[in-house]
Amino acid sequence: MIVLDYQDRRPLYEQVTEKFRTLIYQGVLPADSRIPSVRQLAMELSINPNTIQRAYMTLEQEGLIYPVKGKGNFVADTQKIQEKSKENFRQEFLELVRKGNHTGFEEEELIALVQRGYKEEQR
Repeated sequence: MIVLDYQDRRPLYEQVTEKFRTLIYQGVLPADSRIPSVRQLAMELSINPNTIQRAYMTLEQEGLIYPVKGKGNFVADTQKIQEKSKENFRQEFLELVRKGNHTGFEEEELIALVQRGYKEEQR
């Protein structure tokens, strides 16, 4: 499920957070599904449980998971997550469009960049 890259310069907790974020956004982990316990995942990945706890805390702060006392952590409602993700992306994208516009890109150039990036991502 989660594979860490020890060559990556990012801290391990950020990698774990990003992997879970991707699995949740892609719908691999559906709403209300239980995710591995801190100890279980720490043992599977052979890393310190505090690292997993920090990743889970970040995911909880982002509203992607929620804890149930005595039962573990669960994935939050994916529809709300998708809406939040799309809104965040929309804001970031508009900021990039503003920067591109201020840099001197014409509308056609920006549209061509988006289309090319989309095609490359579909491969």
